[in-house]
Amino acid sequence: MNVAARAGMGHRGRAGLEVAGEPAVCDHSGALYFPGLGLLVASDLHLEKGSSLARRGVLLPPYDTAATIARLGAAIARHAPRVVVSLGDSFHDGGAADRMPSMFREALASMMSGRDWFWVCGNHDPDAPRGLGGESVREIAVSSLVLRHEPSAAPVLGEIAGHLHPGARIVQRGRSLRRRCFATDGLRLVMPAFGAFTGSLNVLDAAFSGLFRRDSLTAHMLGEARTYAVPGSQLKPG
Repeated sequence: MNVAARAGMGHRGRAGLEVAGEPAVCDHSGALYFPGLGLLVASDLHLEKGSSLARRGVLLPPYDTAATIARLGAAIARHAPRVVVSLGDSFHDGGAADRMPSMFREALASMMSGRDWFWVCGNHDPDAPRGLGGESVREIAVSSLVLRHEPSAAPVLGEIAGHLHPGARIVQRGRSLRRRCFATDGLRLVMPAFGAFTGSLNVLDAAFSGLFRRDSLTAHMLGEARTYAVPGSQLKPG
């Protein structure tokens, strides 16, 4: 990807931005880090989606939870946050935490050790996960930020939300490129889905209508080792 970044590139190629004046770093994993707050946010992990689909006869390689937890652990190791917020739909269904193998439960417990951890309730996981640490909340306010699973229909300054799984598409030299993305206009931000088996919805889709100021929309597209900030004017539908 060779696009002009409208936002500055942070340490090791991670794009920096501000949400309601709070500096943040877009990690290429799909996590968002606020260095001034020691806060790491990830959304829509959908842990145990593979086992949930298998129960309905849809057979996929059962490695999604392993891949998702490994990527989350790597992001935590890079940033060493004091607080982690999993922004809803952390588990694909109400029984996913119970189905999760002990090795992954232990990996999560290790990540939680020594830091505050919050599970925000989502539409897939409205109840607290059983047998895991952390605190289950409907939403959480941190400094000037409000973190919740579903974005509000009306503009909310400082809102960080998930649920919509934003993605972005650009065309360069006749080649179409589509990636998950952080979507923001500087006032609020919608997180990409973090889970290994999660898809994405184009940020120009009607589902995002009214969430952002179109003249300020930027999609921070996820690459293999860095993120790329693309102005909304360069984005394509589809």
